[in-house]
Amino acid sequence: MHSNSLRSVRSMSAIGVAVALAAGLLVTLAPAAHAAAGADLPFTSAEAESATTTGTKIGPDHTQGTIASEASGRQAVRLSAGQRVEFTAPRAANAVNVSYNVPDGQSGSLNVYVNGTKLAKTLTVTSKYSYVDTSWIAGAKTHHFFDNARLLLGQNVQPGDKIAVEAVSTQVTVDVADFEQVAAAATKPAGAVSVTDKGADPSGQGDSTQAFRSAIAAAQGGVVWIPPGDYRLTSSLNGVQNVTLQGAGSWYSVVHTSRFIDQSSSSGGVHLKDFAVIGEVTERVDSNPDNFVNGSLGPGSSVSGMWLQHLKVGLWLTGNNDNLVVENNRILDTTADGLNLNGNARGVRVRNNFLRNNGDDALAMWSLYSPDTDSSFENNTISQPNLANGIAIYGGTDLTVKNNLISDTNALGSGIAISNQKFLDPFSPLAGTITVSGNTLVRTGAMNPNWQHPMGALRVDSYDSAIEANVSITGTTITDSPYSAFEFVSGGGHGYATKNVTVDGATVRNTGTVVVQAESQGAARFSNVQATGVGAAGIYNCPYPAGSGAFTLTDGGGNAGWSSTWGDCSAWPQPGQGNPDPDPTRNLAKGRPATATGSQDVYTPGKAVDGDASTYWESANNAFPGAWTVDLGSSQAVRRLVLKLPPATAWQARTQTLSVQGSTDGSAYSTVVASQGYRFDPATGNTATVTLPSGTNLRYLKLNVTANTGWPAAQFSEVEAYLS
Repeated sequence: MHSNSLRSVRSMSAIGVAVALAAGLLVTLAPAAHAAAGADLPFTSAEAESATTTGTKIGPDHTQGTIASEASGRQAVRLSAGQRVEFTAPRAANAVNVSYNVPDGQSGSLNVYVNGTKLAKTLTVTSKYSYVDTSWIAGAKTHHFFDNARLLLGQNVQPGDKIAVEAVSTQVTVDVADFEQVAAAATKPAGAVSVTDKGADPSGQGDSTQAFRSAIAAAQGGVVWIPPGDYRLTSSLNGVQNVTLQGAGSWYSVVHTSRFIDQSSSSGGVHLKDFAVIGEVTERVDSNPDNFVNGSLGPGSSVSGMWLQHLKVGLWLTGNNDNLVVENNRILDTTADGLNLNGNARGVRVRNNFLRNNGDDALAMWSLYSPDTDSSFENNTISQPNLANGIAIYGGTDLTVKNNLISDTNALGSGIAISNQKFLDPFSPLAGTITVSGNTLVRTGAMNPNWQHPMGALRVDSYDSAIEANVSITGTTITDSPYSAFEFVSGGGHGYATKNVTVDGATVRNTGTVVVQAESQGAARFSNVQATGVGAAGIYNCPYPAGSGAFTLTDGGGNAGWSSTWGDCSAWPQPGQGNPDPDPTRNLAKGRPATATGSQDVYTPGKAVDGDASTYWESANNAFPGAWTVDLGSSQAVRRLVLKLPPATAWQARTQTLSVQGSTDGSAYSTVVASQGYRFDPATGNTATVTLPSGTNLRYLKLNVTANTGWPAAQFSEVEAYLS
């Protein structure tokens, strides 16, 4: 929308996964008693920057539009012709998949060496499927720089063997290599109808579309067998129901088409398994159904063991897909989403999949037309979505995001986004309980070019409406986020509330700026959140728009390492630069969260700290006393207040009677300045100054107004607080 290890990964603790990713390799650890983040994958990945090379290492870099910023680990190795990178095999393998980049408009090859011996086979590399432009998406730049190429080595290698790739005639940037022991090709199930018996051409030269259709018609209630080979389809399949399409394995049975199944409905019972579908999608055209599955497979269906590549979207699911299971698949190099549950998903389980280099959200639920309900994304491994989020939940009821491993998001994207961004109507906002549990996020979050401020690793976003669902975030590990760990924002700029959020149990390491980035009104309860290596401050709490209301963080206990608050809402914290002493002459109240005992119409408490003297807060009329409170973020030695009303001469002179109270915890208040009258006169600027006594220290500043000679309510256009 915007609309890696072999079978050891799930047994790794979240800490182990993060450490192994940082080291450039996922390694086998002894099984643990609990499920861990990520998929149980048949391969082990090795990073090029951690290997031996004669090339040039690039990165790390988080700048949108650079090659390194889209690389796994934000680093890669650039090879000129004749240069190589040599990997040490991390496991027994007979196949390798390489993620690479070549300059736009170029193609070439990589020679492959095993223990110094050059193989006859080469890896073809091309820019054909890279360098995607989506000018209609605000903030997008040319992106999608990497591609994947795979090769059966024709021999077995053992752990410790040396496998090198060498650029032949064009510059190649190598990112990561996946080493896999591919099992022998499966054999035809008894009673299955083979597509070759219906005329399919396994050489890939002829058009096999009609043969596939005939086999599907003949195998109702049974199995369509796709033998090893390459098959070319020139148009999509439809009317697919009550049938299994099965290949000999995704390395052997390969279907070449950009549109495999395109149908709006099905009676269900469709099972797609153990073959590859590789398309020819080179640009993203959202009106084209260039997807492996577009529409409905029907209830009780499944997709497993697939290799999906060079498509717009892997699965774009609409209609009835009740109780669909999508598991054990690889979805690579899509120009848009990897998978999108586009409304009406009920009981769908998406689990144990690997997704890399997706051109939008890797996995998304979008509750358009009707809500997605009781569906989940569990134990998936996601790497390098390059224009949006790793996982995005846009509306829906009772949804789960559990035990996923997500790394290296880029522009416009968090690791996980829980959002009421609707894009289109009719939309079903978040409802019920949204469970976000046991996820590990590594180097996730990005600078949003539209907002001109960062997106956190895990974002809760009241974009188009307030968050009314209960959002439960538990057992999260966030490592090396370039900016913040948890973000609460109303991304549409409307100031809707982000509330009903609990965060319980989180480990945050080396976050670039802050642990909590609160930019909306609302509330969240934090318990057992442990942070180390915080780049700037623990908390940034500056709601936007400034007049939209306060965000309340409740300390549920067990928190450590992030108690400090960023003190200057006029400036964004910068990664790794600490929390500098702010300008001592600044207005401490500007942009800070403000509340009141009541407000009249649109004259809300935040109007008094928005920096605009022409807007103002007004308490409920005829209801004295009226109290207004601002949270300065930390205890401050305030010595002077400047109270303002709009300077326009239409405002008559008046006297407001008020006292000043202060608190360090927001609950126990003491009187700082006793009640007295303050004169406001447009002829002298319509301002009043209140001097606070020496020794005053407060975080929460409260003005308690008991009378106003000009109107039956308390009124302030600005409340400014200064240290001197």
